[in-house]
Amino acid sequence: MGISSFTQQTTAANQTVATNVRSLVAEYLGVDANRVSDEAQFFNDLGADWLDRLELMIGIEEHFGVEIDDDNIEKLTGVGDLIRFIEAHQQERLR
Repeated sequence: MGISSFTQQTTAANQTVATNVRSLVAEYLGVDANRVSDEAQFFNDLGADWLDRLELMIGIEEHFGVEIDDDNIEKLTGVGDLIRFIEAHQQERLR
């Protein structure tokens, strides 16, 4: 398998993660999926409170089989942060 095919597979896998995260964010926060961009902030842009975000993180943990400790929950302030966290966690599993 060449480098280019690995890159394409990684991109497809990352796109799947991003799509799933955006869908879960829209579902848990009760917002229109069109509002959920990588730049969207949970509090300022999507109107989440701390309980909404906590419930979202629990849902993300269950869906992706990851554990997000309290320190990381505080750092994950936007959708893009959450996507990158999940992608990094999945890369660690592959090693």
